[in-house]
Amino acid sequence: MTVYFIGAGPGAADLITVRGARTLAAAPVCLYAGSLVPRELLAECPADARLVDTSQLNLDEIVAECVRAHRVGQDVARLHSGDPSIFSAVAEQMRRLDAAGIPYEVVPGVPAFAAAAAALKRELTVPTVGQTVILTRIAQQATPMPPGEDLATLGRSGALLVLHLATRYVDRVVDELLPHYGAECPVAVVAMASRPDELILRGTLADIAGQVKEAGLVRTAVIVVGRTLGAEQFRDSHLYSPERDRHVC
Repeated sequence: MTVYFIGAGPGAADLITVRGARTLAAAPVCLYAGSLVPRELLAECPADARLVDTSQLNLDEIVAECVRAHRVGQDVARLHSGDPSIFSAVAEQMRRLDAAGIPYEVVPGVPAFAAAAAALKRELTVPTVGQTVILTRIAQQATPMPPGEDLATLGRSGALLVLHLATRYVDRVVDELLPHYGAECPVAVVAMASRPDELILRGTLADIAGQVKEAGLVRTAVIVVGRTLGAEQFRDSHLYSPERDRHVC
């Protein structure tokens, strides 16, 4: 058997990949985070599949479900919101599966930051304005940031920042970034990206905190900070330039 870590996407059920949907449809066991994964996706599972909501389970209990399936030779679809490569807590699950000798594969999904950029109708990397995107979060009591990855340090780069799990601490975000980006730096907050209740806030570091509080946003949102959000006058990329020699690789 194999455990398949499947990126379920940012929320809209039709944003799962074709591979993800096919894998889900073939697995007799599905472990899903009920608080984040859309229920509509479960319709892709076999009619007789064992469905386990992991939102109230701890790591040991989740791994125990995989071990149980392994013993009877059943594949497991492990549905995670977004893409498993970032902020998904799959690393600790993989470590446990390695120790148990249980094989696994990863099926990528659409990450929240990509869904947010689509909602904003923005390319996050714009020629001559910004070519670097930093995906990060801020320190919380449960999980501190590693040395050198605090927001003030990352902000010195001036790169476009995408902050996950940070709307609850928007005042801290603003305070730490103001010295590096300035009060007029464009900011957007996208909550529930790709879902029917999607909400977009647009502003600057000077006013975004007030907007977030007024909207009552505390989770399931990303904060995007950087000059490329407001870029209008920039040079066309070399990729499609008429001056580019298309005979050269």
